[in-house]
Amino acid sequence: MKSIRVVKERQGNRKMDDFKFETLEYVRPDYEAVGAFAEQMAEEMKEAKSYAELKEKMARAEQASDAFSTMTTIAYIRHTLDTRDAFYEEENRYNDEMYPTVLPKFLAFDEVLMNSPFRDEIEKEYGRQFFVKKELTKKTFCEENIPLMQREAKLTNEYQKMMAEAQIAFDGKTLNLYGLQKYFGHDDREIRRAAVKAYSDFYHGHEQRLEEIWDELIGIRNQMGRNLGYENFIPVGYLQQGRTDYGQTEVEAFREQVRTEIVPLCEKLYAAQAQRLGVDKLMFYDEERVFPDGNAVPAGDDDFMVEEARKMYHEISPETGAFIDFMIGHGMMDLKNRPGKASTGYMTALPVYKAPFVFSCFNQTIFDMQVLTHELGHAFAGYMAMRSQPVSDFYSESTDIAEIHSMSMEQFAYPYAERFFGEDADKFRFAHLQDAVTFVPFGVAVDEFQHICYANPEMTPKQRTLAWKKLEETYMPWRQYEADDFFDRGGYWYHKLHIYLYPFYYINYTLTTMGAMEFKKKNAEDHKKAWEDYLKLCRCGGSMSYLETLAHAGLNSPFADGSVKEAMGVAREELMSSPFMEESNG
Repeated sequence: MKSIRVVKERQGNRKMDDFKFETLEYVRPDYEAVGAFAEQMAEEMKEAKSYAELKEKMARAEQASDAFSTMTTIAYIRHTLDTRDAFYEEENRYNDEMYPTVLPKFLAFDEVLMNSPFRDEIEKEYGRQFFVKKELTKKTFCEENIPLMQREAKLTNEYQKMMAEAQIAFDGKTLNLYGLQKYFGHDDREIRRAAVKAYSDFYHGHEQRLEEIWDELIGIRNQMGRNLGYENFIPVGYLQQGRTDYGQTEVEAFREQVRTEIVPLCEKLYAAQAQRLGVDKLMFYDEERVFPDGNAVPAGDDDFMVEEARKMYHEISPETGAFIDFMIGHGMMDLKNRPGKASTGYMTALPVYKAPFVFSCFNQTIFDMQVLTHELGHAFAGYMAMRSQPVSDFYSESTDIAEIHSMSMEQFAYPYAERFFGEDADKFRFAHLQDAVTFVPFGVAVDEFQHICYANPEMTPKQRTLAWKKLEETYMPWRQYEADDFFDRGGYWYHKLHIYLYPFYYINYTLTTMGAMEFKKKNAEDHKKAWEDYLKLCRCGGSMSYLETLAHAGLNSPFADGSVKEAMGVAREELMSSPFMEESNG
């Protein structure tokens, strides 16, 4: 298997810490060889005479799997770095198409482990979650779904490419979506309005194709669900997100807590913002303009922000200091905005190198600070798990835990805001915290919208858009668009790529906001203990279930009655007692 052999040779010929992402060699995976190797290892494991012999074969299989994953991830990263690069576009397409074809052999390999006479020894050493994860994979795959998975990948890649290639004429420039969003907080209200209109017009101009893609994705995913024995895709979506100890009932109850506890707080925050800005009605294009005399902006350019982040992480802890040096030293971050770069932000990992990779697009707003804390929070968790967990299956955690790492790191960075924003640090802290709170209703609306669409596939595209409009009225009653605006009839959901690319992921941001707010409270009471609990959270990776991981890190379940009110207590008090709120009332 050439891609595995290349990595093995690199491991043997030089230190694994001697690399930079830009010079890593990419070799197209040989999927026939990958499948044959999985079959070979499955047969060898069946013949293992002892647990020690089985472990040796498991280690060989894991090494091969890590090498395979590393190659496909390099291709994906380089494709998103420049979606116009024909070579990596084709490699990413090829990997998306071929990966489902080897899944049956990976599952057969897992089946051997699950039926092994040494299963008790495996579980004793690695824990119950080792097999829980394999059972989840088994439950979400059948061979009938291979062509559906291939078509799904083509459609999601089309959506992502459409977003990445956006070229919008504005302010005498040609901007991509991230570049245009910088104007949403502009001091001139007419420019803000025009920027949002240009943003809306982009989606309106692509409405027909966006409707078609979404309609086909609903059909494909629901068929996947039926092929697996379910009524629709919803249960499969939950399984794909690794949810084993809660389901739709708990999520619905959480959404209701958000409606009753957080929506009224958001209404107060936006009413105060309207007063600060001196407008009768706070329009959507005013929401990003938090202060009349200007929002906080970075005190330097992109390189300045990264250097300040380096200093900050060295001061936070020895672990974060080593982490940021690793990321910078190996070129494992690409943060500057460029034409052709995918309009997204993510953290992924190269398991062979135990290396996280962070991707985003700076736009010279407070968003850049969020990248340096949120995405790097993900990366720090991956960095720690890869150095703490015994198997790569546990290098990444379930998605509902992952966002706690990122959102909590944003809170831990608050004391360092002066480094990044100078005299505007308090503005940053207020605006960032307000955004963390006001985001939650939007997040649960995105989740409920997906449930509606998959449960009612007969809905027309216009009916779906109307359903989004009604969700806005429920969860975001303050939201005001201009008459006859595309967004006014419910078009705003089209911009949320998670709906297209990552079904049922988005609720994670809202669940984990509760965890992040708990860490905020713990940090205010006892920083040392809060940081110890945070390190526990990061080190445990995916070795436990969602609720087990929360308990391990000293966090509460967000589903319990009153949990949302309690979790939001510190944030509510901090926002409502802020001098910026007093200015509004004055």
